[in-house]
Amino acid sequence: MAKKKSILDFHNMKKKGEKVAWITAYDYPMASFAEQAGMDMILVGDSLGMVVLGYEGTVPVTMDDCISHCKAVRRGAPNTFIVGDMPFGSYHTTDADAVANAVRFLKEANCDAIKLEGGVRVASRIKAIADAGIVVIGHIGLTPQSAGVLGGFKAQGLYVDSARALIKDALAVQEAGALALLLEAVPPELTEFIAKKLTIPVYSIGAGLPCDGQLIICGDMLGMFQAFTPKFVKKYANVAEVITNAFKEYVDDVKAERFPEDKHVYHAKDSKEDFEKLFQEFN
Repeated sequence: MAKKKSILDFHNMKKKGEKVAWITAYDYPMASFAEQAGMDMILVGDSLGMVVLGYEGTVPVTMDDCISHCKAVRRGAPNTFIVGDMPFGSYHTTDADAVANAVRFLKEANCDAIKLEGGVRVASRIKAIADAGIVVIGHIGLTPQSAGVLGGFKAQGLYVDSARALIKDALAVQEAGALALLLEAVPPELTEFIAKKLTIPVYSIGAGLPCDGQLIICGDMLGMFQAFTPKFVKKYANVAEVITNAFKEYVDDVKAERFPEDKHVYHAKDSKEDFEKLFQEFN
């Protein structure tokens, strides 16, 4: 069984030019599959609000939701680096609240790190959490929790002015003490510059190839989440179609009495006569 990687391993991988592969997953089975496949990291993202809980966005997701799913993922992947995603409202009030909620991920769910969205505006939160001895991963670019301010789920940094702001955010995240950075939906030209500029690992979700590794949501790559598919997703399977067809076949079998077959039932051990006597007792 492979040894669980640490944040130091990820920093060494950056130095060596070795790419990190990680996914966003939310439950025990998916986490166990990811570990078996040799995944470097698993993010338990607040995207569970849409992918698992059926919300229209990530804002309704609570700390308790995240902790519960992190616990399940840890049980499924005991030897994989697990990142807990700080949900909306968990770090937006004070540094102290941010630290307290970050601590919950480690104490209650045995996570290895936390992730939070924002750059310059959350620098004090990052510093406070990092000063508490917790590994922080920053997240800038398209930040779903603030999608309303960004005008929706749109790519960021496409123009010089917005790219400049993102570079400032990236530098602020690193200076505040984050030990890795996630870029979402930004052009690869900007990703490459930031990845070379920063000493910490820089990862992409829809931010192109020239960085230190890639993240993708399991429901997207497996074709399970059907509400929409981001431009940057490569579908490696169409699990929704497989599951739907299996459900349809099951419904048809039940209606036509093709299921259960004899091999699917448990037959009585005593004789038919003994059971007939039993039934007569109640007639």
